[in-house]
Parts: sequence; C-alpha cells; structure tokens
Amino acid sequence: MQFNSTSFMIFFPVVVAAYFVIPRKCRAVWLLVSSYYFYMSWNAKYAVLIGTSTLITYGCAILLEKYSDRSGIKKLISVLCICSNLGILAVFKYASFAIRTVDGLLEALGQAPTGFGIDLLLPVGISFYTFQAIGYFIDVYRGDIAAEKNLIKYALFVSFFPQLVAGPIERSKSLLTQIRDVSKINVWDAGRIASGAILMVWGFFLKMVIADRAAILVNNVFADYRMYGSTELILAGFGFEAQVYCDFLSYSLIAMGAARIMGFVLMENFNAPILARDTKEFWRRWHISLTTWFRDYVYIPLGGSRKGMGRKRINLMIVFLLSGLWHGASWGYIIWGGINGLYLILNDMTQKIRSDTAEKLKINTGCFSWTFLKVIVTNILFVFAIIFYRAVSVVDGANYIKRIFANPDPWALFDGTVYELGLSRTEMSILIVSLVVLLLVELIRYNKDMMIDKWLLTQNVWFEWLVIIALIAAIFVFGEYGFGFDAQQFVYFQF
Repeated sequence: MQFNSTSFMIFFPVVVAAYFVIPRKCRAVWLLVSSYYFYMSWNAKYAVLIGTSTLITYGCAILLEKYSDRSGIKKLISVLCICSNLGILAVFKYASFAIRTVDGLLEALGQAPTGFGIDLLLPVGISFYTFQAIGYFIDVYRGDIAAEKNLIKYALFVSFFPQLVAGPIERSKSLLTQIRDVSKINVWDAGRIASGAILMVWGFFLKMVIADRAAILVNNVFADYRMYGSTELILAGFGFEAQVYCDFLSYSLIAMGAARIMGFVLMENFNAPILARDTKEFWRRWHISLTTWFRDYVYIPLGGSRKGMGRKRINLMIVFLLSGLWHGASWGYIIWGGINGLYLILNDMTQKIRSDTAEKLKINTGCFSWTFLKVIVTNILFVFAIIFYRAVSVVDGANYIKRIFANPDPWALFDGTVYELGLSRTEMSILIVSLVVLLLVELIRYNKDMMIDKWLLTQNVWFEWLVIIALIAAIFVFGEYGFGFDAQQFVYFQF
C-alpha cells in the first residue's frame, strides 16, 4: 500500500477515525493491527520477517537487563541479537549479490562458477526496520533506555506504519517513549492536526507533481543514454537529483504528517540539503536519520575523530561504503558511497588550503555570488555520484559520464530536443515552475529554520488557505496519476 494510492486514501482516514474514538488503552493495539495490515498489503509473508526481528530484539533486550552485571553473557547476547538481525537482512538483500560477485571473480580467474542460485523477493523496508530494531537494542545495551516489557508497544515501535517502509529511522528514546505514553496523547488538537495535514499535502505535491514527472524524463534518458549528448545527459542527471530528493522528502513529510495527526512526532529527515555550501554540510542535511544512525552506532564506536586524522578518514570511508551497501546490493551503490566518502575526506584535507587561497585572492566569501557558486558545485558533485547510483551497472555509469564529456551538444537546449525526452513543452514548464516553488520553500527552511507547516501557520489565515488550496489543486490538475498511469513506487521502498 503506497501513500499515493487509493487504498491509502481509504486506509488512513479509517485508522485515524477509529484511533480518535476508541478507548485510550486500546490505542496501541489498534495501531499495531493497522501497521501490520499496512505492511502485509504488499505481501503477507513479510510479516514473518518483521515479527521475527521484533521478537529477537525484544527478548534479547530483556535478557540484557537481566544479566546486566555479567559482561560475558551481555556480549554473547549482543552478538547473537545483532548477528541474527543482520543475518536475516544479508540473506534477503545481499546473498544473491555475494554469489554473483564470487562467480564473477571465479570466471575472471578461469574457474567454474559456484552454480548456486538465490532469487529471494526483497521485503519492503527491511533495511529501515532492521536498523531501527538494532538501534533500540544498542540503546538498551548502553543503558540509554530501559528495555520495553510490553510486547505490543515494542512491536508497534518497530512497525509503526507511517515510517515503517522508508523511514525516518526512529530512535527508541524518541518514538518508543511516545508509544509508551500513547494513552496520554490529546488527540483533539486542531493546531497539531492542521500542521500534520499541511505536511502531507506538501509531500503529495512533491511526489505526484515533481518526482513522478521528473522520473519520466530520467527513465527515458538513462534507458538509452548512448543515444544522447551531454545536454540531455546532464539534464537527466539533475533531473534524477530532483526526482530522488522530492521522492524521498515527500515520503518523509507524509510520514511525519500522518504521525503528527495522531499525536506522534517523527524526526525531520531532510533539512534543505540542496542549499548546502559543501559536502560536509550536505550530509548533515540529507537523510538525517540514516547519517546520524551510522554516526552513533558505527562511526563513533570505530573511534570517530578521537584517534587522529588518518583514523578519522578511514572511519569516514568505512561509514560511507557501508551506507552505499545499505542502499542496495550492487557495486554501483558501493561506488556511490565511496565517492561521497572521498568528497568528505577531500573537503577535510583541503579546508585550510581553500581558506588560505580565498584570503590571498581577496575573495569575498560572505557575498551571494560566492555562496551561490558553492551551492552549485556541491550539487554538481552530488549529481556526479548519483549517476552510479542510478545507472544499471558500474560500466553504464562510467560510460554515461564519458559521454557527457565526449558528446557536447549545447544546441539541444534551443532546437527542441529537450522536449523529446518524454516531457512536452507544457509538461516541462510544469516541472520547472514546480521546482521554483520547491526552491522557495527550501529557502524558507534554510534561512528561517522553519518547515512549511510552521511557516504557513504563522501567516494570515487567507494566505494559509490560499497556499493549501493551490497545492491541492496542483496535485489534482498537474499530478501524475489516473487511468493508464503507472504509479511510481517510492524510490526508497527498494531499500
């Protein structure tokens, strides 16, 4: 059941209506049943895996507290818990990739392939709920939170439907604490409900008007990239940046909005990353729940920056290679992660040189033109990396980039070629105007530190309703949906 589906448009109001009127003590049970129904709508068998992960981390956390004074047993429990969860993830997500890699190496060495074949259907959102469950267990191990004894509330923490499939990856100290007090939530809060509804409307606009429209152009170019010159390839690269950003941001906003309507606060997953001045700032603002998860549970335990600059850079590269692998079982994702890790290392290594050079050349680093240049460069670097993320293979990614430099065709901007990539002049105009609207909202988020719901609720009522009605109208008039349209699954569902 996707957010941008008729099924969800029926499911969510029914869940909320019942949630608002049922006895307080029944709320957790109702939300748990609703969450499992939501998840099983893709494939009922998926419930077995999420249930297994839930039971393992639930039981191990309780045992952890029971044997808190016996370090040997604690470590054994931890190894069993984390390895079993990662083992499930590895089998369903990485086993086939590992076998293909080994077979490729054997063939390169002139040996016969293994002959093994695994073709398992990847459960939706398995990487998200697995990391959330592991994060909870580690928090209990560290003593940051007490083990949850109520299985229903803990199962709801792992499976809470708004953020179950594509995050944000919530922390136990935030979401689980709220679930523990679910009976105390004042559901009849008009301001909170309005705030959640605004986030959902903005999220649907980003998905249906921008992301799915950009996907048409991106899919056409990447499918036959050898047929195009640099202009079309660059356009598709930036189009994919717009697609993946709006797609993932929209899911996070709809999740935040849906949860907020019911009285829960989810963490913000994006904070205007497309306006970041360098790659370091970019990764503080992009997929915040995942980057902070890796920081807290991988980077810092590895030593972080406490053991010298050399170790810090190695730790950064490890984290980004793992992040790439988390995104998908292919070398393209790993290379994407490695490139971004390299960006951060080079950013760190050249910081003083860049600062000294700017001072010697008397560059005004505080003016708009310098800031604008930095933002453009940061986005160019990001687009370069996500070509490997989007391409079918590493070879295709490399050839795609090669064609950008080897086949210049600037005239494509003026002879109408760009309108032959799947989007007509009208459709392209809708996309451009929508991106301008996105940029305005991002500028408010970056400069005023306010999300669209908070900013709108500070405006006059007439303006607030004008914007909301305009967004809803745009979704119905310009959104990509309806008979004959292949609804685009959210990009991060595959992770």
